[in-house]
Amino acid sequence: MNMETVLKATDLCKSFSNESVQQHVLKNLNLEIRKGDFTVIMGDSGAGKSTLLYSLSGMDRPSLGSILYGNEEISGYNNDKLALFRRKHCGFVFQQNYLNDTMSVMDNIIVSGLLKSKNRKEIAERARKLLMQVGLDENCYGKFPNQLSGGEKQRVALVRSVINEPEILFADEPTGALNSQNTEAVLDVLTDMNRRGQSIVMVTHTVAAAERGNRILYLRDGIICDEITLEPYGGENKERHRQLRNFLGNMGW
Repeated sequence: MNMETVLKATDLCKSFSNESVQQHVLKNLNLEIRKGDFTVIMGDSGAGKSTLLYSLSGMDRPSLGSILYGNEEISGYNNDKLALFRRKHCGFVFQQNYLNDTMSVMDNIIVSGLLKSKNRKEIAERARKLLMQVGLDENCYGKFPNQLSGGEKQRVALVRSVINEPEILFADEPTGALNSQNTEAVLDVLTDMNRRGQSIVMVTHTVAAAERGNRILYLRDGIICDEITLEPYGGENKERHRQLRNFLGNMGW
């Protein structure tokens, strides 16, 4: 197992104030993300899953604590420096694909790539290779998002999220708006990306999605209650599935 740490959160706290009432969403949370892991964050609604994801990725600021990427501490960065950091190190995919409906599939991806590199030809070539890897051929390159199925849109969004070769791909309920067939297709893409070395941190509320991870964290009331490490996903594996089910059962899932 690769033990190289790419992200380290120490004593992470996040609080929100509402009408003079303070809500503590993350509570002195400590976490290390290892290179090449497919880390899954689970927990009940309101446990702080998405808040943790956004804090780790620099999309939101923790109230207290530190976040370290390699030797780079991002906790105190201003907004501009955080934006540059995310552009350089992070990829994002959400429940909604957020594709630009007025742009073609290829242009949606290239525009994202141009945020890091100005070599449009190189970006387009990489986009073509990635689209082929997720099962989308050249027939879709010139299509607009409204001409694609939900699963195809989410695969395009996945390609857009990794076009700049991020160190970590952050995914927040990436299959939440998809039917079962498209869910399976998108999970297959994520699994393949991870096998190719992509580090992934994913929030999900489904066992089917959690099954794809090799490290499952269970969050309750802003605290990591427990975690389980599994062998990498390799298709149907009754013993692996049993281990995950038992772990989630012990967590009250």
